[in-house]
Parts: sequence; structure tokens; C-alpha cells
Amino acid sequence: MSRLWRDNGLQPWRQGTFKISQDPRFEDKVRDIVDLYLDPPEGEVVVSVDAKSGIQALDRTQPLLPIDFGKTQKRTFDYARMGTTDLYAGIDIRTGKVITSLAQIHATPDFLRLMNKIVAAYPGQKVHVVLDNASVHLSKDTEEWLAKQRGRVVFHFTPNGASWMNQIEIWNGIITRKVIRCGTSAP
Repeated sequence: MSRLWRDNGLQPWRQGTFKISQDPRFEDKVRDIVDLYLDPPEGEVVVSVDAKSGIQALDRTQPLLPIDFGKTQKRTFDYARMGTTDLYAGIDIRTGKVITSLAQIHATPDFLRLMNKIVAAYPGQKVHVVLDNASVHLSKDTEEWLAKQRGRVVFHFTPNGASWMNQIEIWNGIITRKVIRCGTSAP
């Protein structure tokens, strides 16, 4: 059996996951967001926003051992927990500029604090914001904040179950792989 698998490149022990969005407006939302990414409105800003919640601040109990010829960097397997935080971030899809805000909990005021920083960073410009359907993005307080912006800020929601369309997810993945998983504050 293993020869058959090997000869045909089959690896039944490997598994992946997927999700098919059930959003009835899937196609319209995809077109809207892809249009923003490919052809952002002239003189306006497109910012992709999301939160990376529950980040554990960890510190290793011993210093890292440095990379050397023929050796990888090594760190202890044990660590001290230093609390958790949420990282709210928005990335300007034209420039790559990232605006961040940290919070102890995942709540609407924390999201709106980031949104105020984003709006302040682009005075006089219309800001298009790509978001997923998190409850803090849909709350009554968020709706009231958005109404006060008088059309200066426009929200564009990813389809339900398709937050992968949000470009900030790429940045979050890089931060996770290169910084958070290391679990230490200094080499």
C-alpha cells in the first residue's frame, strides 16, 4: 500500500481545511473589495483593518542561543507568561503604512480608538475600510461613529466566512510567524 501511495504522490495522513462562504452577497462583496484593491479611488485611501486577539506575551526563561555555522538558533521550551493583548491594525494598501493600537480586551471602544487614529492619519481624505464581520465592526456604537463621519469613512465588509480577503490578514500572518511565535522579547 505504501508503495502505491509513494508512486502516486498520495499522502493520506496530511489534511487541510476549507470553508465555503454561505454569504448570499458573496459575489458582490468580492467584486467590491477586489475593485478597491486593484483600482483604488484617486485621492482616496483604502485601509485593510482587523484585530489579532489574544496574543500571549511570553518571555523565555533563558537567553536564546545564537545561530552559528551549521547550527540553528535555539531557545528553551519553557517560558513565563506576561499577559495577553489584542493588536488592532490597519494597513494602507497603496503604501504599506501600518497603523496599530493595543488593547487589553476585544471591545468596540478599542476598535474605534484604531479607527480614530486612521482617520487622523489621513486628514481631508476619504477613507475606505475593508473589514470582516466581527461584532465590534457591526456594533451600535460603531454605527453611530460611522454616521458621525458623514461619508468620509466607508466600510466594505468581506463576505461571511471569507475574512482571508482582508489584506491585513497577510500582515498578521507575518507578525505571527516572525515575532509572536518566537515568544521572547529580546535575543
